[in-house]
Amino acid sequence: MAGFEWHIIPSGTTWVDPGGPFGLVPRPLWSRYQSANQHDQVAMCMHCLLIFSDGKTILVDNGLGDKLNDKAIRQWGLEYPEGTLLQNLAKHGVRPEDVDIVINTHLHADHCSGNTTLKDGQPVAAFPNAEYWVQRLEFADAMHPNERTRATYLPENFVPLWQAGQLRLLNGDTQVTADLRLAVTPGHTRGLQVVVLEGGTRPAVYLNDLASFAVHFERKAWVTAYDVEPLETIRTKGFWQRWALENQALLVFEHDTVIPVGELVQDEEGKLKVSQAQL
Repeated sequence: MAGFEWHIIPSGTTWVDPGGPFGLVPRPLWSRYQSANQHDQVAMCMHCLLIFSDGKTILVDNGLGDKLNDKAIRQWGLEYPEGTLLQNLAKHGVRPEDVDIVINTHLHADHCSGNTTLKDGQPVAAFPNAEYWVQRLEFADAMHPNERTRATYLPENFVPLWQAGQLRLLNGDTQVTADLRLAVTPGHTRGLQVVVLEGGTRPAVYLNDLASFAVHFERKAWVTAYDVEPLETIRTKGFWQRWALENQALLVFEHDTVIPVGELVQDEEGKLKVSQAQL
């Protein structure tokens, strides 16, 4: 496919304890932006990105995939209000074998479990013709997890790709196509990367877990309990806040169920706010 276009691809919604995404932020503050259900959980969608650029079909992140057993589905509170990843890719005429590149923003399970699927009980590439791109530092951390990260860095999501020679390890900021680049954004993980889209009429950035919800992007000090280097998250967000303002960029949020695409504005007093944007 010639030209450049991108689409948000839903891959499911999970329900999590608010202490995860909001960390030390008090309930009276975060509850202005997110509502909890009867089980005191908040929703986090998993919006992936489908990009057509330079004749390539590119998928960014892929949610929790189809390998979870019933217990894990219940633990995640996983639902499919808009259909599964593969169902939503099919709406754009894309089959798994059509994907040329899978970009892993990082290797936490809710972002990359869809890398692989089970065949004869063994995990294999879910996108058989794709090359999977991830930062070398992220892969190293995933291969050598610690007590805190072991529960989310699951080998079945990336080791089979390494063994099959389908994993491409990146060393820092990377140009993918003429219209698409990756930028390392440390904090949530050391090797986290955002996806910058510069081929349309307006630049956009897929922020993934640099800012899980829109409010995380407008408020630098709001960091999640999942961040391994929260002070780095704050520093990194400051850079991208300035970039977003200077470029009048669209902001794509992977987990926000209220504002999937926003824009950052600054009032006369210098206060920042993310408002809903229209594509």
